[in-house]
Amino acid sequence: MTSKDVHRLERVVIRFAGDSGDGMQLTGDRFTSQTAILGNDLSTLPNFPAEIRAPQGTIHGVSSFQLHFADHDVLTPGDNPDVLVAMNPASLKANLGDLPRGATIIADSDEFTTRNLAKVGYAANPLEDGTLESFHVHALPLTSITVDALADHPLTRKDKQRSKNMFALGLLSWLYTRPLEATESFLAAKFGTRPEMLAANLAALRAGFAYGETTEDFAVSYEVGPAPMRQGLYRNITGNTALAYGLATAAHRAGLPLVLGAYPITPASDVLHVLSGLKRLGVTTIQAEDEIAGIGVALGASYGGALGVTTTSGPGLALKSETIGLAVSLEIPLVVVDVQRGGPSTGLPTKTEQADLMQAMYGRNGEAPVPVIAAQSPSDCFDAAVEAVRIAVTYRTPVILLSDGYLANGSEPWQIPALADLPTIDPGFATEPNATDDDGVPVFRPYLRDPETLARPWAIPGTAGLEHRIGGIEKKDVSGEISYDPDNHDRMTRLRAAKVAGVTVPDVVVDDPTGDARVLMLGWGSTYGPISAGIRHARATGATVAQAHLRHVNPFPANLGDVLRGYDRVICPEMNLGQLTALLRAAYLVDVRALTQVRGLPFTAAALADAVHDALRELDPQHTPRVTPGQEARS
Repeated sequence: MTSKDVHRLERVVIRFAGDSGDGMQLTGDRFTSQTAILGNDLSTLPNFPAEIRAPQGTIHGVSSFQLHFADHDVLTPGDNPDVLVAMNPASLKANLGDLPRGATIIADSDEFTTRNLAKVGYAANPLEDGTLESFHVHALPLTSITVDALADHPLTRKDKQRSKNMFALGLLSWLYTRPLEATESFLAAKFGTRPEMLAANLAALRAGFAYGETTEDFAVSYEVGPAPMRQGLYRNITGNTALAYGLATAAHRAGLPLVLGAYPITPASDVLHVLSGLKRLGVTTIQAEDEIAGIGVALGASYGGALGVTTTSGPGLALKSETIGLAVSLEIPLVVVDVQRGGPSTGLPTKTEQADLMQAMYGRNGEAPVPVIAAQSPSDCFDAAVEAVRIAVTYRTPVILLSDGYLANGSEPWQIPALADLPTIDPGFATEPNATDDDGVPVFRPYLRDPETLARPWAIPGTAGLEHRIGGIEKKDVSGEISYDPDNHDRMTRLRAAKVAGVTVPDVVVDDPTGDARVLMLGWGSTYGPISAGIRHARATGATVAQAHLRHVNPFPANLGDVLRGYDRVICPEMNLGQLTALLRAAYLVDVRALTQVRGLPFTAAALADAVHDALRELDPQHTPRVTPGQEARS
């Protein structure tokens, strides 16, 4: 039992940063799991280089993991860290600009050698030359302390040094009163077949915790209480895992086997990894040789009566475009998941972006509209996946589901839903002829549409009496025969477009507490968290502002035009150069203002709050933000 004081905090933002070989992602992930067990609300932002092994000790090789946890609802991973754990000079230099004055820096002083300092352009040691006088600095020899703690373990010095991330995790666990049991169980499972590595990592973890208890470097520890949440069963979940679970659950609710055809691509690969572990639930995963083969597998599976799904990122979506067009022509269900990343070309493979929206809308030859929906948070990826399957199966159409790297790798608490509360999805397979010919003989008409949904019948190959033609050449309305007739092509094109335009989607909901806001901030996808935090900041500092968010991008909600026309200013933040803004301006002739960035990182809440106040000043030059100390901390 420590005799040190324990201080209560509302929230903390911690960033672990080091070389890409220092285990920062693992350290952050384990600290996150410990935090979730205590019932804090949280949000995370992993950030790592694209190279498998970037040059050691350089800025390009820095990997970081940021976690925001609090005793209230958390909307973002935090604008700026309160604590930076820097394992080398490169990680300090890469992240120092994000630290506010007074932030805490915990640095491994062993790594601040002349050679390592020179690699990143430090002429002198910043831990000693006064550079960091605006911060609370704890320069600790983490490497040597770890090696000393493992003196009795039969490992090489290099292997002992690799355990310093566990020492740091133990220290931070003590500092913020996090339990070690979950990490100890994780290590036992990870190193169960390597007892010497298990013993070393456990010893380093516990040594870090003990160091915090006994050292004079830290006078106090901190406690962050649990956040109020609805009663239920929770787990911490990443966006990619939630997406995989949503797809599997929706297939179950539809009574369909799920077949995933996918080629591994960052940052979508984890969906394939997670689904490959669900074979017992009727999930088949096929790692294809390329992107085109992956979607071909999925489309063939859908034609055969399964739920076909393919996952990719922006470059792969481009390669899949022809087969998506074939699915539009065939009019059978298909779910295409695009986990967006920075582009063009290879671009920023491990960074986030929202720049595939226009590709999702129009990236096919001919008139080939498809429904497009977007997830707004890591846990919401589950619900978005269920909705994508509902639309695809009900309307017999490919659906593009947009996630992005921020959602895919970020995590947050997720309340596990009751299966009975999820929608039942009826595939409604055709089982018998649906018409008669001129002689009264029963026949199957493959393009005889449902009058409400305009969906055509879904007939499983081999069903007696339901033989019909397939392929990408235009079909004759109702009969499905090949047709080059100009009027028929015009009719079929308009019918396919009308089917997508008629997809039933809920109205957009506007959060306008006073009902008299003149400014609306409208977003889509992963901007939800930053926008919500920015709106919270803006309202706390005197702004009257409304907020709305789109899940369905095609078709738009029926009331969207009226909503946009109800405000004097509409601001649309996007991690692209204004793609949704262009769509909204074209559809509704409303002066939607784009607020854009393509930095590979999410918006900060502070920047979005500033944008609200700027818009209000345009409408009223007398508008002045009210300063409310500490309010920013609650987002």
